[in-house]
Amino acid sequence: MSGPATGGAPGGAPVLEVLEAGRGTTVQDLGRPGLAALGVGRSGAADRAALRLANRLVGNPEGHAGLEVTLGGLTLVATAAVTVAVAGAPCSVTVDGRAEPAYSCVRVPAGATVRLGTPSTGLRGYLAVRGGVDVAPVLGSRATDTLAGVGPPPVEAGTRLPVGRPRGPLPDVDLAPVSPPTGGDVRLRVLPGPRLDWCDPGAWAVLLATPWEVSADSDRVGLRLGGAELRRVRDGELPSEGTVPGALQLPPTGRPTLLLADHPVTGGYPVVGVVRSADVDRAAQARPGQRLRFVAG
Repeated sequence: MSGPATGGAPGGAPVLEVLEAGRGTTVQDLGRPGLAALGVGRSGAADRAALRLANRLVGNPEGHAGLEVTLGGLTLVATAAVTVAVAGAPCSVTVDGRAEPAYSCVRVPAGATVRLGTPSTGLRGYLAVRGGVDVAPVLGSRATDTLAGVGPPPVEAGTRLPVGRPRGPLPDVDLAPVSPPTGGDVRLRVLPGPRLDWCDPGAWAVLLATPWEVSADSDRVGLRLGGAELRRVRDGELPSEGTVPGALQLPPTGRPTLLLADHPVTGGYPVVGVVRSADVDRAAQARPGQRLRFVAG
């Protein structure tokens, strides 16, 4: 996928040439559902709602591939005129130095430079291009699974990304009125996990009462959390069992790990709680140092 930053795709289709990739940029769509029995995780956008919104703004089907950008820093050039939109963590968007709004449809002339700055809140922004990022799919998806190494490699300077053919009309929307990720505490609804009985009877109350700080040792696989210790009352090993995004695994430290998009298909740590699927996107926007609060429900 990488190569010299010249020319376009065969037939003159646009190509996005990456000049700077920032701290972590990957190609993501909505992942590979239904393959866990084969040992293949779903992966896909960590904040699925944000990718869907960006795609809708440029008239794409919601599952088209775009770019997931961590803490901004992405700079790219389009070899032909394209239309893009940025959603998720709110960041500055410029085209040849001209400021453009996030959560909106942005026209990019051929040869213009697009830059995404550091978001004011949240962690992950999503750039959708009309027609979608058209890299070769792997097992039916263009998502990069950073844990399993499935899908296209992480984006880096020099990566050239073909753009697909647009379908359908552009929506008649100037700006999407959405709430950006919070810079304060992130509240997440949680249900008791299947192995909560591996902890002492007060563990659930401790889980709900404790402010949990997101560790810097967090990524697309999961959020490592700092806070009070949840004490186990059962020793021994748990046979590996299936995991889902939002599962709160309890490693020997007694502090849970919240699994995200690139979580392993199975795990052996007891799952003491599960964040509701609708709230996992918010968890994926939490920065290191930010606090999570779990609410029963």
